[in-house]
Amino acid sequence: MHRDRDQAARRSGRGGRGGDAETADAALAAAGDGRAFERLYRAHVARIHSLVRRMMGPDQADDVTQDVFVRAWNKLATFRAEAAFGTWLHRLAVNVILARRTTLGTERGRYDDSEDALEVVPSRPGAGVELSVDFEQAMGRLPDGARQVFVLHDIEGYRHEEIADMLGIVEGTSKSQLHHARMALRRHLER
Repeated sequence: MHRDRDQAARRSGRGGRGGDAETADAALAAAGDGRAFERLYRAHVARIHSLVRRMMGPDQADDVTQDVFVRAWNKLATFRAEAAFGTWLHRLAVNVILARRTTLGTERGRYDDSEDALEVVPSRPGAGVELSVDFEQAMGRLPDGARQVFVLHDIEGYRHEEIADMLGIVEGTSKSQLHHARMALRRHLER
């Protein structure tokens, strides 16, 4: 299936610049070359910002994205090129996001089955172009746990086992959160 291959390519960091060029830039940046780090930043900032926005919401996306790249700069010496730079950066971003959520005191976010969980985002039939904006807003209204699992599984392509390890939950909880997220989004978008 193309979706699985595309998600694997996104997670592996392919699709941007070549892996050898990024590995070289990572080594240069680790040695203090700001221009090399800028190239890495430009190659990955949109994808990281999108991940952060989906997992944290638009209000914190810029700050957390900046934190990810500050952390990347500080941790470049730990990049071993055993995987693509994009894969390393993506995992670092997930760790920064999860740490920020903990710092903010955000609970894991059990599924909220209340009627008003997605009420404030109206959906109009035939809105067409607005559908993606409506979908992003609806995702932002999901409880934290459901949104995290939905983004990691359906958008980023992680398996439930990987998600459970990342979030410190059991696989069954990951599956349940995903199911609840999909149902809530479906109900919202069918209005």
